[in-house]
Amino acid sequence: MDSNFSLLSSPLQGFTDFRFRNAFNTYFGGIDTFYAPYIKLNGKLDIKKAYERDILPENNKHIEVIPQIMTNDAKEFLFVANYVKQLGYKELNWNLGCPYPMVTKRGMGAGLICDFVKIEQILQEVYEKCHITISMKMRMGYENSNEILKTLPVLEQFPLKNIAIHARIGKQLYKGGVDLDAFEKCINNTTHKLYYNGDITSVTTFKELQERFPSINNWMIGRGLISDPFLPSMIKNNTLEYPTSKMQVFEDFHAEIYNQYGEALSGQHHLLLKMTSFWEYFSTTFSDSRKTFKKIKKAKSIKAYDLAVREVLAQEQG
Repeated sequence: MDSNFSLLSSPLQGFTDFRFRNAFNTYFGGIDTFYAPYIKLNGKLDIKKAYERDILPENNKHIEVIPQIMTNDAKEFLFVANYVKQLGYKELNWNLGCPYPMVTKRGMGAGLICDFVKIEQILQEVYEKCHITISMKMRMGYENSNEILKTLPVLEQFPLKNIAIHARIGKQLYKGGVDLDAFEKCINNTTHKLYYNGDITSVTTFKELQERFPSINNWMIGRGLISDPFLPSMIKNNTLEYPTSKMQVFEDFHAEIYNQYGEALSGQHHLLLKMTSFWEYFSTTFSDSRKTFKKIKKAKSIKAYDLAVREVLAQEQG
């Protein structure tokens, strides 16, 4: 089993922005490279301030970040590629993995995987006109896992750095299990370097996946990273034991992102919504996850939220 592997943070829109990434790196570590949530252009060649802030080098000083784009248009792709190059980035990741219907119905994210003709046209134009390293993040299809098998031969003609594959199809969203047999078919049908993504939720699961796929040495953690922020460093240290200071470290991390978002968001209501959405993940590794999230969710003001957080942390410390 290869102990020389990389762990990557798969981007989650609305969660893994630069504030979260920096705090995560400070308090937990274990992630070698963070992928920034995708930059999406709305028909205009214009980058929103929030996307811009997220990938500014000064906001990502101590971490390695790879920007990501979601588009089905070569012009947009080139515009963003040139933009991130100006900021000093050497790689742009193309998102063909987002499973949400509002994206896929417009032929983007996982909704683009079946259109290998368009994928080929876009890559041809981008490679002709721009010198940037391109990597891809994909699901195995939207309707079924054969879609990627039709697309992989097309991708063979391009010098992609790697293809990260989330081992689900788009219409599953995050429901149901990952399809490891279908992922294995991908390994056997491409010469490109593949990264694995999907349901890495424990050290044990990670080891099982490593045994199943010995040729893979780059592993992406998405939701598992927010649910259990200790997971990457535990995988790296090959331990099932949490640090003895577990709740103190989590409390300090929580205080950091709480303060950061408090400064960045307009008004307490937005802060409350933001932090509550994090707890949907955080609560899953608390001993009584349903009760924990219920208590946080019941808080209708920041004052009530602060109290609820203090209570659940004290209870967990026991």
